[in-house]
Amino acid sequence: MTDTPIPGWTLERLHKGYGQALEETEVLYDSQTDHQRLRVFENPRFGRVMTLDGVVQVTEADNFIYHEMLTHVPILAHGAAKRVLIIGGGDGGMAREALRHPSVESVTMVEIDAGVVDFCKTYLPGISKGAFDDPRLTLVIDDGAAFMRKTDQKFDVIVVDSTDPVGPGEVLFTDTFYGHAKRALTEGGILVTQNGVPFVQGEELTNSMRAFKALFADWGCYMATVPTYAGGPMAFGWGTDGPGRGATLAEIEARFAAAAIETDYYTPEIHKAAFALPGYVRRLMP
Repeated sequence: MTDTPIPGWTLERLHKGYGQALEETEVLYDSQTDHQRLRVFENPRFGRVMTLDGVVQVTEADNFIYHEMLTHVPILAHGAAKRVLIIGGGDGGMAREALRHPSVESVTMVEIDAGVVDFCKTYLPGISKGAFDDPRLTLVIDDGAAFMRKTDQKFDVIVVDSTDPVGPGEVLFTDTFYGHAKRALTEGGILVTQNGVPFVQGEELTNSMRAFKALFADWGCYMATVPTYAGGPMAFGWGTDGPGRGATLAEIEARFAAAAIETDYYTPEIHKAAFALPGYVRRLMP
C-alpha cells in the first residue's frame, strides 16, 4: 500500500510497523495492468524507481547489487553453467547479468506480466542494457509456477527473481514450486531465490528453508545489502545436490577472471563471505 506522508513523497509499507519514504521529483508512468499497479518515478538519489503495488522492485542506482548476487554467485559456483532459467525478472536486470557470462549459451526468462517487460524497455532501458535483444535470451510470458510445473527442460542454474510472497508472487514461495524447480535442474544444478529481508520477514525465510532442507543435500542462504530493499540485509535461498558451495576462493577467482566481467558489488571474496550468516539469521534456519 502507499500513502503520501508529505507532498511529493511516496511511502512503502510492506512490513508491519515499518516503512520507507522516497521522494518523487517526477512521475514518469502510473498504470494498472491486469495483475498489478505499475509506477516509475524519478528520485534524486536512486534515479528511476519502479514500484509494483507500492513496493519498490528496482532502482537505477542500486539494482546492480541484487542482480549481480543472484546471477554471478550460482553461475560461478557451478563452474560450467550453460543453461540458465530466470523466473520473473521483467526489468531485464537478471538477464543482463547472466548474459555477461560468455559460457552461458541460453537464458530462458519467464515473466507473468508482458506489461512489465514492455514498459521496462521504454522507461528503464538502463536496467536491461540490451539484454532483450540478445539472441541467447528466450522470453516466455507465462505464470512462473505453471511453467515450472509443466516444463521438461533442464537447467544448470535457476534464478527465482520473484516479488514478495503476496499477490502473484505468493505461489513462488511454496514447497510444491521448489520441488518442481529441483526436478528441472541438471545434475549439480543450483537453485537460488529471492527470500526477502530476514530481520522483518523471518518467518518467510524459515518456511522456504524448511522446503530447501527437505529437497537438497546442500541448502541454506547467502546475503547482501540492497539499500532500497528496506529492513536490513537480504537473503538469497540456495539449494543444490552438487558441490557448488565447496568451490575454493582460488577456483572462484579463476572462473571470475576467465569470465572477464567487471562488477560493482560482486567479488570472489564477497561470494565466499556472503554465506557467513549472522546469529539472528542462523536461528531462523529450520
